[in-house]
Amino acid sequence: MRTSVAAVAALALGLGLTACGSGTDSGKDDTLVVGATAVPAGEVLTYIRDHLAAKAGLKLEIKEFTDYVLPNTALQEGELDANLYQNQPYLDDFNKSKGTDLVSVVKPYLPPMGVYSHRVKDISGLADGATVAVPNDITNEGRALKLLAAGGVIKLKAGAGTDASPRDVTDNPRHLKFKELEAAQLPRSLDDVDAAVVNNNYAQDAGLSPTKDAILLESAKNNPYANLLAVKRGHEDDPRVKKLAGLLVSPEVRAFIKDKYHGSVLPATGG
Repeated sequence: MRTSVAAVAALALGLGLTACGSGTDSGKDDTLVVGATAVPAGEVLTYIRDHLAAKAGLKLEIKEFTDYVLPNTALQEGELDANLYQNQPYLDDFNKSKGTDLVSVVKPYLPPMGVYSHRVKDISGLADGATVAVPNDITNEGRALKLLAAGGVIKLKAGAGTDASPRDVTDNPRHLKFKELEAAQLPRSLDDVDAAVVNNNYAQDAGLSPTKDAILLESAKNNPYANLLAVKRGHEDDPRVKKLAGLLVSPEVRAFIKDKYHGSVLPATGG
């Protein structure tokens, strides 16, 4: 898939279709091309494009992705000028494991992770030996386990960080079994497992309401998982990026997030 992205970029460059590449590199198109997952990032960016961008002198193009890998590889390769969908621990791990050089510009909102179930109505209802599906990437799995620990169903060893794994579980009184799945597949697993820990964007894509349907929801207090606007290092001062960063934390966008998501996505308290 990465080879295909690179091939498309090379073809577009060869044909001179600069609008599909990086406006910064081409110098011929001042449109800012931003990659995003559909919810909430795509919806927030669409609101900005349709209601705020013109007044700010910003031309914004949104490209939606359904996974967590391609938005970063596309950004690194110059297919995008920025992306919005990930948190800092995920970005740090991605840079380390993939050799990318991407940095955070601003953190506009927190999409809390939740535990969902078609079989129980409360986290305390999980039976002995229940199967709980968790994301299979390092940082989201660690985040899921920390949420379960916060809910009192497991304990993690002291000092377990954002890369916590099932090996770090020190107390599992219900003998929970962890099923590792790609994050995008977790909502579809709910008919096959007792519960699943699902990232906010995929939960909302599947019609789940974090505030209404989650049997356990992440707290916003001291939460390191706010979503961030990322760019390739060296592009932080791009005037278009600065305009978008300012809009993402503007009063208008904060109000949009509050009105649309009713607590399922929380506006950040600062950049």
